[in-house]
Amino acid sequence: MFSSYIVLLLVLGVLIAANLVYVFVSRSQPGKDYSSIGTRMKTWWGMFFIFCLATLFTPAVSLVSLMVLCFFALKEYFSMIRGTRKADRRLFLWAYLAIPVQFYWIYTGWYGMFIVFIPLYVFLILPIPRLLGKGIFGFLRSVSSTQWGLMLMVFGLSHLAYFQFATPQYGGGLVLFLVVLTQLNDVIHTVVSLYFGKKKVVPTSNPYLTWEGFVCSFLVTTGASTLLAPYLTPFSPTAAVWFGALLALAGFFGSLTVSVLKRDLLVGDEDKAATLKKSYLSQIDSLTYTAPVFFHTVRYFFDFM
Repeated sequence: MFSSYIVLLLVLGVLIAANLVYVFVSRSQPGKDYSSIGTRMKTWWGMFFIFCLATLFTPAVSLVSLMVLCFFALKEYFSMIRGTRKADRRLFLWAYLAIPVQFYWIYTGWYGMFIVFIPLYVFLILPIPRLLGKGIFGFLRSVSSTQWGLMLMVFGLSHLAYFQFATPQYGGGLVLFLVVLTQLNDVIHTVVSLYFGKKKVVPTSNPYLTWEGFVCSFLVTTGASTLLAPYLTPFSPTAAVWFGALLALAGFFGSLTVSVLKRDLLVGDEDKAATLKKSYLSQIDSLTYTAPVFFHTVRYFFDFM
């Protein structure tokens, strides 16, 4: 726990320094658009607070804080879906009700139900309220988009809460390790792409993702993993390198996938797209991939999970 305090203090110091640099640069160069960096700064402060709760306090406090995170992430996702009708809103209500059930399985430590509840049971049951609403038009898009939201914003993110129940000894450190590296990967990719990026990965979906940013963030995340692992995890130096590379790749594909998903949902609604670009929880896309990938990889290779 002492090492977790040290790392959190270091993260706090980095956030304060980054915020001061952002304020100075944005004021000294008013002609350049730094809105994406400003939005991420606000997100990082909120994430820092949430994961302080998830790391330093009891598993119950961690559970509640992450459940709230999943709720607001899903709520924001649903706000992107165009042309919702009464039948769709009933579907959304059922999706919200799945959140406390999913976290109840985590609280009881029932791994088998935790891992199949949303991908299997919710997947099969979710179309029922849409059918009862006598909605035929747009049935596939409505149900599938809702299932996508549950898989990413609830199932993916809920893995963050399971660490402390799966391994009380290392859970808090593993969560902090995961979140710090994921956010570091995002910020390095964003900054390098903003200043040096030329070759965009998918310019039509996310103009901030470039190959130069990917290479730099991959190297920095892998290096940071080797530095943090001895303080937060039981990983060997070799395992730390592999996990750093894994999180860099998973974060990249998570950010890219969610960007494409948002682009598809918001086609033809530029006003909503501009509003959501500045929203608080629109920057957690990488965690929807890194959390489950990291959890299951650790669980597969290590006995303490």
